[in-house]
Amino acid sequence: MSAIEGGTSVATARRHGALPARVLVLTLAAAGYAITLLVFYPGYITVDAQYVYADAQAGRLGDWQSPAMGVLWLLVEPIAPGALGMFLVTASLYWLGFGLLALIAARRSAALALLSLLAAFAPPAFVFVGLIWRDILFGVVWLAAAVLVFATVDRDWRVRRCAQAAALLLVTFGILLRPNAIIAAPFLASYVIWPARFDLRRMAIFFMPALLLSYAVVPAVYYGLLDAKRQNPLHSIFVFDLGGITHFTGENQFPVTWTPEQTAQLSTSCYNPVWWDSYWHVPPCPFVMQRLERADDVIFGTPRLVAAWRRALIAHPLAYLSHRATFMWQFLARSNLVLPVWDWQKPEASYGQRPAFKALLALHAALQPTLIFRPGLWLLLAIAALGCGWRARASPAGAFAVGTAGAAVVYVLTFFLVGVAADFRYAYWCVLATLAAGIGAALARHAQASAQVEPDRHRHLG
Repeated sequence: MSAIEGGTSVATARRHGALPARVLVLTLAAAGYAITLLVFYPGYITVDAQYVYADAQAGRLGDWQSPAMGVLWLLVEPIAPGALGMFLVTASLYWLGFGLLALIAARRSAALALLSLLAAFAPPAFVFVGLIWRDILFGVVWLAAAVLVFATVDRDWRVRRCAQAAALLLVTFGILLRPNAIIAAPFLASYVIWPARFDLRRMAIFFMPALLLSYAVVPAVYYGLLDAKRQNPLHSIFVFDLGGITHFTGENQFPVTWTPEQTAQLSTSCYNPVWWDSYWHVPPCPFVMQRLERADDVIFGTPRLVAAWRRALIAHPLAYLSHRATFMWQFLARSNLVLPVWDWQKPEASYGQRPAFKALLALHAALQPTLIFRPGLWLLLAIAALGCGWRARASPAGAFAVGTAGAAVVYVLTFFLVGVAADFRYAYWCVLATLAAGIGAALARHAQASAQVEPDRHRHLG
């Protein structure tokens, strides 16, 4: 037998084996989608999402949450009202991402295809699919963008260009959902535009123009296209930072004169690295925001608060860094809120009475205190996936691993500067990206191993 005949027979065998594998993948993905509906139907609107939904229904879009999410909700409302519409969007994008990833893997390895589908049931990924939160929607939107391009990288150029255009729209929509994603967006956008290989020099050239474009798209859409009301969400960061610097210096940094009792509280019990809500509407110190938003002398949302924040950073940089490091340690390494379980414990709660959902809550209760629900673990795994993919960055699978994992690492790190709460959901994109990048890195390694085996087989057959 000649080497050409041997190679042809191997390729033919692969083609014959690919069809049953694809059928199995599609069947299992459909089963996974059905299980998702069984567990989470009709979807749960979280407190944050309730504000988005109410504002969208009333036609008063604001920028505290994402007005883009409100517009999407209005678009799907005629198809499925309330939580159901957004739940179906989230679940569909979720299984589109993992289903396509499994189909890609099936071309190389049935085991990797099965692993791709099993990854979709990893608890840190799956437990959120039924919750309407912009962080969850953001994660599945970017997952779908990356995998869509990966699935079409070797297709006809027309198909490839359509997929890239759709993926760039999804990346942009993700920025509109989570504006702090503007720094991570260039990494994912670079992969979408050049999916065949990752080039560090090209990425360096591309980064700054992409960053400026990402930065510009938020106000252009929020205030230009959607005419959203300015509610100054950025100022929540200023309040949190002023509170943190006050705590670490023992000196009041707010542009306000407090009572002696309030001043003592601000330097001791008010500070909580878990969230800024202790200065807002959760005890012990809601008097802070009550004063900053006082009708006869508003400070929140004005240049006075910005100036006070700037002065505090310049005067006490070490206190600022101590505050930010404390928050980041809380976010990455400590046990924080995963699911809003108290909502289902209320007597009037109607959601979550299904046996399947109760079983999921029991699993969550057992796993929530463990490392599997610590963002720091997923950040380390994303870095590992980035390292594994880096060796094969000149291949489509390696470029996919580098692009998704790189965007995940940068996104999580942005919370050092802008984080105001340590909930696990803020790391959701990192979880999805790490799972997908891990599969991509494994596919790259499998392809390299196969490329080494094929010449040896041909020489033996020859």
